[in-house]
Amino acid sequence: MKDAAIRVGVVTDQSGPLSVMGIANANVARMVINDINAQGGLLGRQIDLYLEDSATTDSVAEAKAAKLVEQDKVDVILGGIYSSTRQAIKRAAVEKAGKLYIYPEQYEGQECHPLIFCTGPVPAQQLEPTIPWLMQQTGAKKFYLPSADYIWPRIMNKKVRELVTANGGQIVGEEYFPLDHADYARTVDSIMSTGAEVVFNTTVPPGVVPFLDQLHRAGFKKRGGILMCTYFEENILPLFPVEHVDGLYGCLDYYQAVSDPFSKELLDRYNQLYPGGAKLTGGSAATGMYRGLKLWEAAVKEAGSLKQEDVIKALDHATIAEGPGGPAQMVPGQHHVRMNMYVAQVSNGSLNVVKDLGAFDPKECLQGVK
Repeated sequence: MKDAAIRVGVVTDQSGPLSVMGIANANVARMVINDINAQGGLLGRQIDLYLEDSATTDSVAEAKAAKLVEQDKVDVILGGIYSSTRQAIKRAAVEKAGKLYIYPEQYEGQECHPLIFCTGPVPAQQLEPTIPWLMQQTGAKKFYLPSADYIWPRIMNKKVRELVTANGGQIVGEEYFPLDHADYARTVDSIMSTGAEVVFNTTVPPGVVPFLDQLHRAGFKKRGGILMCTYFEENILPLFPVEHVDGLYGCLDYYQAVSDPFSKELLDRYNQLYPGGAKLTGGSAATGMYRGLKLWEAAVKEAGSLKQEDVIKALDHATIAEGPGGPAQMVPGQHHVRMNMYVAQVSNGSLNVVKDLGAFDPKECLQGVK
């Protein structure tokens, strides 16, 4: 019966700078697929997981995705963290091979290909509820936007600018840097001299480490400055001395402090199965990987076969009643997920949920997928 196994391909960064995130993705894929197999499989068939390491390198991701679809003949492909990695997987798996692809990471939105479904949060979910809430809570009006120079920060900043302006605030600075930039002296001086009250940060590892160090040394927080970084989560926190990130706000679909019974049980089980550095977190796409696999499972069950067009039709409205952070629902026609969002704040080295925002629509692909 081995030949009748369903084949699921996962490409994720198990080595290189994003390895702690990619390993968590791989762990979640193993856990979910083992669970499905333990309950009798899917459509009465076992699932075989084909797992490839993209090594935080887009050319490797593209080659591994090509191998999964051409050689291993997988039925579906999942994975990718950076948006550039999504594009690499898309070239090989979707554009060349016409394969269904599920992308699990928070990102800038705007991916509306008929064969791609996205299961992480997007700007409408991370920013629309959070920026007005933060301004109301703190009275802050002046925002500074230090950013890594790629598509995700640019689209996030465009949305932040809209929301801050609409709520009576102003952007006093917006700058872009290479991902590994290390000297932020001029930017930190500018943050201090413009009287910026909120630093909305989209610099990323490795550059974010020296940035937050230099901002801390300049006394930004001492004078009452507020730090916000939507992607911050439990896999990122250990990169920083506690005092550099104390008080920082983030907004994601899940934090380990989310206390609904299912989320707690899932986290306990994950920690038992995979103790160590790669934690189950929202920002690392691990929650999107869980959601993606479970929504795909629901779609295959509804379709009653693995015929790709039938699975896509069912996936377009698939729902799961439970998941990390709560239930999830693919919004029909949008290929993105309605899910719960949470604001967390760093305190004494851990992230505490300070606001359960409830469920938000992604508001993506409103013109449909094409």
